Amino acid sequence: MDEKEFNNVYTIPANYTDSGRLLGGMLEVRNTIEAVFLVLLIGYPELMWLPFSPIVKMILMTITLLPLGVIALIGVSGDSLMQYFFNMCMFWIRRRKLHFRRIGYRYENINRNRKRRVLKGNGKEKRKA
Repeated sequence: MDEKEFNNVYTIPANYTDSGRLLGGMLEVRNTIEAVFLVLLIGYPELMWLPFSPIVKMILMTITLLPLGVIALIGVSGDSLMQYFFNMCMFWIRRRKLHFRRIGYRYENINRNRKRRVLKGNGKEKRKA
């Protein structure tokens, strides 16, 4: 009897993971919105309020807005800029300071400064440091 071989291997299309992204999967929507907002927020005052000639304004905007927009579009460590800044703020709020006992450090000075109390009970005196 003839047995037919079935090929169950399917190719995954190149745009499979591009859902929820812009420009063919290059930019995330959140990063794009944040980049446009930051560029407009900083670009409008540079364009309208600086008392320079248009050429100088264009140079200043190129130096400041272009890197800001590119960094906002790329993000930091896979997060958007606002997520990164939020994570950094939460780290600084919740951070812990670790103290380790030093080798050779003596704690005798701490015990000398404490006052000793005398506890009475059952007719015997007990000292507690």
